[in-house]
Amino acid sequence: MPADYSWTFDPGPIIVIAIAVGLYVPRWRKVRRTAGPRGASAWRMLSFVAGIVAIAAALLSPIDRLREQAFVMHMTQHLLLLDIAPILLICALTKAVLRPATRRLQDFERSIGPLGDPLFAIGLYVAVMWIWHAPAMYDAALNHATIHVLEHVCFFTAGFVYWWHLLSPIRSRRRLSGMGPVVYMLSTKLLVGILGIGITFAPNAIYAFYKDQPTIWGLTPTEDQQLGGALMALEQSIIMGIALVWLFVRALEESDREDERAERYADQATTPS
Repeated sequence: MPADYSWTFDPGPIIVIAIAVGLYVPRWRKVRRTAGPRGASAWRMLSFVAGIVAIAAALLSPIDRLREQAFVMHMTQHLLLLDIAPILLICALTKAVLRPATRRLQDFERSIGPLGDPLFAIGLYVAVMWIWHAPAMYDAALNHATIHVLEHVCFFTAGFVYWWHLLSPIRSRRRLSGMGPVVYMLSTKLLVGILGIGITFAPNAIYAFYKDQPTIWGLTPTEDQQLGGALMALEQSIIMGIALVWLFVRALEESDREDERAERYADQATTPS
């Protein structure tokens, strides 16, 4: 059967994207005028645009139509919402862009207690992946539009919370330091990796929805599922590697800035009044 590559253009995602653009772009332009590139650089805007494109690709492009026809495309949609879009959107933020809400975000973090802890983010990320890839939940999301919307909200929320602890421009009182980011990511990817291995090497297709669909691209339901599981494992490995390199570079930059501040303070202390 030929694959259906049509766009969906559902109004819900279009409204969400329009709201995000309406909030971010004017704020970025204002910070750019007042603080210059340091507060709102061009690459931050590029990151925001790429994040919006990732959401549009997941929810409006042929990927959304193809996820009904192939498990591997549904997995692609999940990874865009869970990792790619949240990472890009968080990287688009700076302290200057968030400044009107910075204090409120910090107060909110304190008010939610354990829910603001990195351990909760790990648990949420892993639980969302496992729960929504259970056959009953996965098939329910494909058969019922409302459940599928809830699934998307869960993936994006879990991804945003998870990556916020690693990439947030706001210094948190629970900020990961030292080997914390490495342990944070490795523990998560290990727990999610077990799920990916199970999906990839399952002897038969485990999702009833795809068993009943006409095959596309010459893939059997089992081959389609194996390809989707392998995609999950590959994406998780690549994202983890890139994130660790980025965190290492950021740590070096912060260390250099701290050294510069220490030198300035030392010079001021030794300068005669």
